[in-house]
Amino acid sequence: MSERPTDLLQRVFGYSRFRGHQQAIVEHLVSGQDALVLMPTGGGKSLCYQIPSLLREGVGIVVSPLIALMQDQVEALRQVGVRAAFLNSTLDAATAAEVERALLKGELDLLYVAPERLLTPRFLSLLERSHIALFAIDEAHCVSAWGHDFRREYLELTILHERWPDVPRIALTATADPPTQREIAERLGLTEARRFVSSFDRPNIRYTVTQKDNAKRQLRDFLQAHKGEAGIVYCLSRKRVEQFADYLLEQGFNALPYHAGLDAEVRAHHQRRFLREEGIVMVATIAFGMGIDKPDVRFVAHVDLPKSLEGYYQETGRAGRDGEAADAWLCYGLGDVVLLKQMIEQSEAGEERKRLERRKLDQLLGYCESMQCRRQVLLASFGETYPQECGNCDNCLHPAATWDATEAAQKALSCVYRSGQRFGVNHIIDVLRGSESEKIRQCGHDQLTTYGIGRDLDAGTWRSVFRQLVSSGLLEVDAEGYGSLRLTEASRAVLRGERRLLLRKEAPARERERTPRSGVVVAATDQPLFGALRDLRAQLAKQQNVPAYVIFHDSTLRNIAEHRPGTLDELAQVGGIGGTKLARYGEQVLEAIRAAG
Repeated sequence: MSERPTDLLQRVFGYSRFRGHQQAIVEHLVSGQDALVLMPTGGGKSLCYQIPSLLREGVGIVVSPLIALMQDQVEALRQVGVRAAFLNSTLDAATAAEVERALLKGELDLLYVAPERLLTPRFLSLLERSHIALFAIDEAHCVSAWGHDFRREYLELTILHERWPDVPRIALTATADPPTQREIAERLGLTEARRFVSSFDRPNIRYTVTQKDNAKRQLRDFLQAHKGEAGIVYCLSRKRVEQFADYLLEQGFNALPYHAGLDAEVRAHHQRRFLREEGIVMVATIAFGMGIDKPDVRFVAHVDLPKSLEGYYQETGRAGRDGEAADAWLCYGLGDVVLLKQMIEQSEAGEERKRLERRKLDQLLGYCESMQCRRQVLLASFGETYPQECGNCDNCLHPAATWDATEAAQKALSCVYRSGQRFGVNHIIDVLRGSESEKIRQCGHDQLTTYGIGRDLDAGTWRSVFRQLVSSGLLEVDAEGYGSLRLTEASRAVLRGERRLLLRKEAPARERERTPRSGVVVAATDQPLFGALRDLRAQLAKQQNVPAYVIFHDSTLRNIAEHRPGTLDELAQVGGIGGTKLARYGEQVLEAIRAAG
């Protein structure tokens, strides 16, 4: 090793020191050892294999299932002078052949490849004739058959160790609970590899969960604090994506839809716009997001319940990759629970898989209804103990009041029972509140002893009660019976008065949803220069047809605006400006500083 890792980090990437476990991982890999790395999104996983690839002889082969991430990382690496390339289905035959020639000539430092291509006899033959520095298996959770993004090809990646036993391997993921971590190690033959487990905490993200009332209005209100900022809005279905994208456009937001039902060219165009333009709001199903390396996503909003806590963590992790303040906002109701339970029961999966998905959904419901610090509950699901309240979630900022809901719960449970356990929540609430609807008269439910006994509570409060009764296991949703509610064995103790029930009292929606947030904070005196630097960055990015953030991150521009370096040597001291960027853009940046006065 002719150069120290810290020196290379400064020379190439422009950073003076490593973060967390990065240096230990780099040194471990450079020495030829295998590693399994668990590090949150935005924690700097890529450097853990990029720097060893530059320090070891040969080319680093990066296995990634994500075309968008390959392209982003290769563009960013080329910006800092690293000889990087990718091989995937977006390349024409001539370009792919040129990359292959560069590989065989030893002219690449890093090569990104999809697992499907890597496993072909042709590519394996190319590797046999190449000098390989290391293998990096990114998004390693894809190997888990019980995970949220299983890819069958990942099961065959043990071939790397079998054919090249002396080449070090590093597997990396940002989302793996303890069982998935064990599965990754077993399936990839990394049980003897050293594990580096960083905290899964993303302290810059603020978590908020709110009861669904009018999702469109609630989303609009939440987004008012993020006007002109980039973000992602997740919906459960294609239809919902289209509806919310149209609504946000009407409300003045620069919104684009993204789902699997759109033409592939339309999807690719929308993704490019999201990556390369400022302030785009992408409204999407979970088909969008994996591999999105955009650092300045200021919010991730869910207007429907995700399928699992693990998936939720991964999706929200796309916000604030630059370490600046970001929001994760979730709006859900009992209807979401009914729909997801129906999707589980109607799927063709085996009973074992359905049981796992039910358990994951219950775990997510527990998170949503918890009155504990959100960060504590979320990190506990990854086997991590967070020692104190975070002060950066809705439950910490606006602690929920509780109320003795024992009597209300008895009324609710009795009404479910007396109506035959064959009706959904809206009908039960109508009975409790004494509605005079035709359906209630037809069913004879205006004759029930529970008819009208809940007039003292409004419909919103009753929805909250029923949602919490389901999440606490006192009621269950009959997914095969059109979402009807049924009593569980645990409800007996409440009905008999043997168990007192405290439930969350919902705070006014605006109080919980409208806490002001800021992303990259720039002092008022530095704003003109910061704006000029962003304009310069946009111009440079457009000339090269690359996303603006691969030129400079916002945080780098803020530091330049704050310190106003007057020479190239002073500019080189700003984090994120390595030797190549200094040579390419230094004079233009200094000119922008001088022009701003």
